[in-house]
Amino acid sequence: MPLPDELAFATVDTLGQRLRAREFSAVELTEFFLQRLERLGGNFNAVVCVTRKLAIRQARQADDELSRGIDRGPLHGIPYGAKDLLATRGIPTTWGAVPYRNRVIDNDATVVTRLQTAGAVLAAKLALVELAGGFGYTQADAALTGPGRNPWNPKTWAGGSSSGSAAAVAAGLVPFSIGSETSGSILTPAGYCGVTGLRPTYGVVSRYGAMTLSWTMDKLGPLARTAADCRLILNAIAGNDPLDPSTEESRHRHQETQPRTGKFRLLLLKDATRHVHPDVARNFDRALKSLGKVAELVEGELPDFPYSAVAGTIIDAEMSAALSEVMETGANWELTAPEDRLGGYAPQLVLARDYINALRIRGQISRGLGQLLTDCDAIATPTLATTAPPLDEDFATVRGGYRGTPIVSAGNVAGLPAISVPNGRDEDGLPTGLQLVGGAFGEDRLLAVAEAFQQSTEWHCQHPAV
Repeated sequence: MPLPDELAFATVDTLGQRLRAREFSAVELTEFFLQRLERLGGNFNAVVCVTRKLAIRQARQADDELSRGIDRGPLHGIPYGAKDLLATRGIPTTWGAVPYRNRVIDNDATVVTRLQTAGAVLAAKLALVELAGGFGYTQADAALTGPGRNPWNPKTWAGGSSSGSAAAVAAGLVPFSIGSETSGSILTPAGYCGVTGLRPTYGVVSRYGAMTLSWTMDKLGPLARTAADCRLILNAIAGNDPLDPSTEESRHRHQETQPRTGKFRLLLLKDATRHVHPDVARNFDRALKSLGKVAELVEGELPDFPYSAVAGTIIDAEMSAALSEVMETGANWELTAPEDRLGGYAPQLVLARDYINALRIRGQISRGLGQLLTDCDAIATPTLATTAPPLDEDFATVRGGYRGTPIVSAGNVAGLPAISVPNGRDEDGLPTGLQLVGGAFGEDRLLAVAEAFQQSTEWHCQHPAV
């Protein structure tokens, strides 16, 4: 008997409970999502490849282990998708770029290995903006698989660079996915597609086996239906890894729940809604009313720093080294977006003096944000200034505010954790998001705030008609 369509939008926790209640097997659940990936993935340009053989093999192993009383945890037997900048042994890893469409890396990324250890089932490699957007794309059609289409309205963009990771969760193609963020690439698609996306603190999750865009700013994190699911996933993938030295100082604590007495304390940025779309502002104000039931809300201001300039300088300098092979081999001339074919040249001209000054200012930014968060659990802002733009829009236009509010650059430069949760829709039915930014290594507290918000709202329960 076919599994009910409602399972496509169930949480990881719910699927795990029903799997253990033997309502279905891991193989049946995996086949259900494989068919959705194969049937619907092309509608949203969300899938690079479906890993059917591997998925069925891993699902059979999960069933066998569960039948013998071996339970690897809440992800055991649950299918997922990985952004296609994560290396997967024997499976192409394209980085979303035409010149690498047939390239196979002979090892698994640490995140993929840890999810396998947790019993999760890799069902697909998911689409992304070519080279994770590092060459400065200005349009949606800058990807090997075509423009990332938003399941809420396929004529609008899914966001980048983790386009497929967000769209696949929103469309019910996988229960969760892994994305990456250097400066907005998890939060942006999560906000546009109406899913929950978590950017962990820099160094909490190993990047070994992931494409490098910026050594000191790249981060990997989950996209799922709820903050509670993100907690489960983070606990499976976080931790020190000798293959990634940035994880050596990680202080993430693996906790299933966050004990709490009294109210949370949230910081609201002054004029947080001044430059956002009216529907985004309206939904943010409504979200504050829900948050006010569980949190004390106080006002504050971001310290005055050139956040975007610092982020851009660091990324350009590090990217020009990390992706130097692309330029040296001429692979850039095969990229999809014309502007990306030229976009790798200017970053090579960043002066060492400017890079060093950006790193010095980064230290001041980290201290300033740290002080701002000393007495607060999180900063609350809209995730993005607008809802998803049309696919044919030039991102270099004034509406380019899609890239987010200043806290996106600030939080990424400082390496702070953040989460985007759905908080409503605009007059056209497109999702808006609430962003919460926490202190370094404060994921448990940050997730507790997001979980409390989702317990009192139902936006995360809604999904597009696909």
